[in-house]
Amino acid sequence: MDATTQKELAEFIGTWQEQPSGARGIFLRLKAHLETKTPVQLAFKARPGVSYSLRAAIPGQARELFVMVDVIDDDPQNRWLSVCFYGETITDPEENGDLIPGGLLGEDGYCFDIEENDEALVTYLLARIDEAHQSAMN
Repeated sequence: MDATTQKELAEFIGTWQEQPSGARGIFLRLKAHLETKTPVQLAFKARPGVSYSLRAAIPGQARELFVMVDVIDDDPQNRWLSVCFYGETITDPEENGDLIPGGLLGEDGYCFDIEENDEALVTYLLARIDEAHQSAMN
């Protein structure tokens, strides 16, 4: 992530006040987990009023990401997260995700919405991130 993008992400996080949903804290946990993966390259795309996307990719990978963590900003006072993966890169044994045909950069994807602080779901998503990262490495 270049310095300008890092600054933009830091400013976004710094001005985002925690809400009852716990979305800010969950976003920071997912971001920190992604930062432990090697190799990984993070990108940030801000679309105020729509979403703020943290995208993780493997350098040199054909696809531009292996997971996208979106902060949905349709109501800045009540933000929530949508965490999306390419369909064939993860399993969803508990069927927590929604299959979105063509929904992830034109390809089928699974998206998991986090609208409240649900520790079991966050732990489940950390495992899906590990799975998607491993899939992208192969």
